[in-house]
Amino acid sequence: MDPFDSNSTERASLPRNMIENSMFEEEPDVVDLAKDSTAFPTFPALDPDEVVFEPRSSRLLVRGLGENDMDEDEEDCESSARLLGMSFMNRSSAHRSNSSPYTRQAPPRSCSRPSARTMVVCVLFLVIVASMTMVLYFLPGCTFTRKGCAKPNKTTPLETVYPLSTNGELFPWAQFRLPLSIHPLSYDLTLNPDLDHMTFTGRTVINMSVHHNTKRIVLHSANLNITKATFKRGDGEASDVTVLEYKPRQQIAVKFSEELKAGQYCVLTLEYSASLSHTYDGFYNSSYTDKEGNKRVLAATQFEPLSARKAFPCFDEPAFKATFLIKIKRKPDYMTLSNMPKAKSTPLPSGLVEDEFEKTSVNMSTYLVAFTVANFTPIRKNVSNTLVSVYSVPEKKEHTDYALETASKLLKFYNEFFEIDYPLKKLDLVAIPDFLAGAMENWGLITFRETSLLVGNQSSPLEKQVVASVIAHELAHQWFGNLVTMSWWNDLWLNEGFATYMQYMSLQAVLPQLDIGNLFLEVRFRALDKDALNSSHAVSTEVNTPEQVEEMFDSVSYEKGASILLMLNASLPGDQQFRKGIIQYLKQFSGFNTDTNDLWNSLTQVEVSTQHQNVSEMMSSWTSQKGFPLVTVSRKGDQVTLTQEHFLLTSDNATETSSLWHVPVTYVNDSCSLAPECRQVFALKNKTGTFKLPESVKWLKLNYRNTGFYIVHYENEGWASLIKALSSNVSVLTPEDRASLIHNIFALSRLGRVSFRQVLKLLNYMSNETETPPVTEALLQLNTIYRLLDKRQEHVLVARMKNYILDHFGSLMDKQTWEEEKSVSKQELRSALLEMACRLSEEKCTQQAKNLFKQYVDSNGTFRIPGDLQRVVFAVAAQSDQDWLTLLNMYKHATYDSEKRKMLQGLASTQDTRHIVWILKAGLNGGIIQTQELPLVISTVCNGFAGYLFAWDFIQENWDQLIEKFPVGSFAIQTIIKSATSQFSTQTRLDQVQGFFSRLKERGSQMRSVQEALETIRLNRRWMDKNLSTLQKWL
Repeated sequence: MDPFDSNSTERASLPRNMIENSMFEEEPDVVDLAKDSTAFPTFPALDPDEVVFEPRSSRLLVRGLGENDMDEDEEDCESSARLLGMSFMNRSSAHRSNSSPYTRQAPPRSCSRPSARTMVVCVLFLVIVASMTMVLYFLPGCTFTRKGCAKPNKTTPLETVYPLSTNGELFPWAQFRLPLSIHPLSYDLTLNPDLDHMTFTGRTVINMSVHHNTKRIVLHSANLNITKATFKRGDGEASDVTVLEYKPRQQIAVKFSEELKAGQYCVLTLEYSASLSHTYDGFYNSSYTDKEGNKRVLAATQFEPLSARKAFPCFDEPAFKATFLIKIKRKPDYMTLSNMPKAKSTPLPSGLVEDEFEKTSVNMSTYLVAFTVANFTPIRKNVSNTLVSVYSVPEKKEHTDYALETASKLLKFYNEFFEIDYPLKKLDLVAIPDFLAGAMENWGLITFRETSLLVGNQSSPLEKQVVASVIAHELAHQWFGNLVTMSWWNDLWLNEGFATYMQYMSLQAVLPQLDIGNLFLEVRFRALDKDALNSSHAVSTEVNTPEQVEEMFDSVSYEKGASILLMLNASLPGDQQFRKGIIQYLKQFSGFNTDTNDLWNSLTQVEVSTQHQNVSEMMSSWTSQKGFPLVTVSRKGDQVTLTQEHFLLTSDNATETSSLWHVPVTYVNDSCSLAPECRQVFALKNKTGTFKLPESVKWLKLNYRNTGFYIVHYENEGWASLIKALSSNVSVLTPEDRASLIHNIFALSRLGRVSFRQVLKLLNYMSNETETPPVTEALLQLNTIYRLLDKRQEHVLVARMKNYILDHFGSLMDKQTWEEEKSVSKQELRSALLEMACRLSEEKCTQQAKNLFKQYVDSNGTFRIPGDLQRVVFAVAAQSDQDWLTLLNMYKHATYDSEKRKMLQGLASTQDTRHIVWILKAGLNGGIIQTQELPLVISTVCNGFAGYLFAWDFIQENWDQLIEKFPVGSFAIQTIIKSATSQFSTQTRLDQVQGFFSRLKERGSQMRSVQEALETIRLNRRWMDKNLSTLQKWL
């Protein structure tokens, strides 16, 4: 899916099922009552599901005193307990006698009459025992230590505590993950949506196989009212069963008195009713206005990650793959689409039509199932035995040609590149009017936001680049994600990282004129920025809640995943090992689920040269721990020393790490620096490494073309030598390397390794720079500082920063044209330069933008503003009250989606507080402005001085409505939080943000994006405190 934008322990690096099984193996001497049925026949044996998912805290010592690891105080407690005659389990089998500890020992054959003294001692002892028993009874919440009752008692009940289902009966499952005893084989779905009343009914028949003996079936269901349920074993008769529901985990269950046996087959049939969702997940309703002004209603689906359960009861986890036969009832004037081609349509006595689709020819995860009920218009083309179609609402059919042409080229490329043909008969690409994500890779029925699929014939190459990127990403998923699927969401990067990497790689091969390399470089920089935070996470990380699943859809899974694949490919010998490795991976695991190690093993096994590399050994360091290395280079004579450490912006005693990466360091020098043949490689596996270099070499540049996921610091004269070289000749390094130096030195300034004076020294060369990557990166970094100063109301420094930017980039800004431009790279360059110039109120820029807007309005739609300039023109227009109202009216009637979105960004750029309040409320209400655009509105409002505090207040006041529309942890919520808080830099704002989110509790306080926001504010404050005086002196 395209979302739109701690050192691991040994256990953490294991696959989830291995982690949970390993919990068993640590203390074999503890007797598990649930398993030792001979000693305690009154306890039923656990079924294999509870064995797999048994949490550590559920395995108890005999007296229920808990199995928590003991410190010294608790060990003293154990000794005291023995003195009191309590049967406390020995924690080491070495101390246990061979006889059962539960066997009653034979009494001695004779005894003598006790003396009076003995009697007194015994009575006193019994009094002490009785007293201690009473204390233990009346203070159940206390675990005794030397210091008294300081520690809470972590005692767990003897048996698993099952939650109560909605009818008050015990629900037979107590875990987030489903049990593994039952596996679905096939689903037969019948759906009857009523678009007049926004409801639907359904019937789901699930054929299942029993993998382990069990007395229950547990699956997912959310917001479905189940009206009837029947169950059938093998060829037996179907009988009614009671369905239990536990809503907090969106699970339902059926319990049986008689065990289901491993190897049996069974069928569960569920009938239900529900409302169509009013958010953007599950089976949801959408609408649009046609050219006659009539409201048209449709229904569509979005199931990834956890929402198939909102449309039909199912085993809604990626590893439970099955086949699907889908039937949908509709009115005659609607059409339906699903993953497979339509098999037949049957008129019904009710006047409805039932469309039946072919049974899926592949096993699919539930999140890939999709269907729509709408009135779309297609254009089609046959490509390599696959019928490719692009669907849109009828009014926008003329905007679908480019998508069909691009999808056809990419499908042919992927078929050849992967040496595995796309397995389905058809591939539909559908533009949905209301769609939150950029797109969704449903197998055979890819759904898109309209702006991600539709472009006009007159669209700019930059607009076409956006559409081609999303199509390339989603088509790559048909192999990475659909054909081979991650076992659990902790390895989401296997889907998203690969699809992101392939989107850039494929477009460089298929549509080189789109200059996609610049965009890939920029997203790698932004992934480094996020991963430098202590609040980041490992590429493959533990996921145990729905919110954590949602939060995996971030730049670490997407862009960092793609970045480390690029680094791997660049480091492998030749140009075929990477491709051969992924082909082997896809063929070996076709139709199955995998984890990260499966991929590395496939790449390691493919050996195409004598330089055999253990890919698994190298790459596990990049996926099992968060962050990336800072590589520091120093020279002494002919020896170059490289040192690596964790690049961590927030570093204190608690977060100091000894992380090590296997870094494939690439480098060039002044004797040869541009061509790929100049590149040399050094494997840095330890903390330090050395290699030889002639003393005559003047300078060294590491991380050639920024293909590695690390930052470089040049000690001693290293930076000075590079700055001198660039001052003499800009072209001595590739544009990517120059952009890399700019990004790295700003990052090092935030870290405190270089002074901001050093940053400004490097930027002195920019007056001679004309290439897109270095210019856009420098402008982005300077704009970040400019906005921080602006929000701090440092007016003198803001004025100086404006002069500094115009001094260094003014001549290049003046050279930009305002006519159509064919080159994507030049479009990227001029849009960045002119947006900055107009943001700084540079008169020539603002006047030209106003002139273009007037021409546009006066022409009544016949004059077209170039696509890459629309955003800057509309933003300037929105600063005038009259032009803002004109732009709003044009927005209401615009039909071309890309242009309409830029109009919205212009409207949200206003500095008029009345307009700001209106546009925020309009985005939330979802009338004139679709709610799917609210994250974009908030992000744009926050860029301006007038709007950022309004946006923050708006988020606080409307938080509950926001998380109704966008799930907690979702990419939309991540975007909203980051936009609203990333420019705060004072203790007061930090306290406000911390106070607000801490009060939310389960409504969002634990989100990783909240920790990222707090960390970013602290870093902003630290940077400001350290550099304000420097800025005053040097600007």
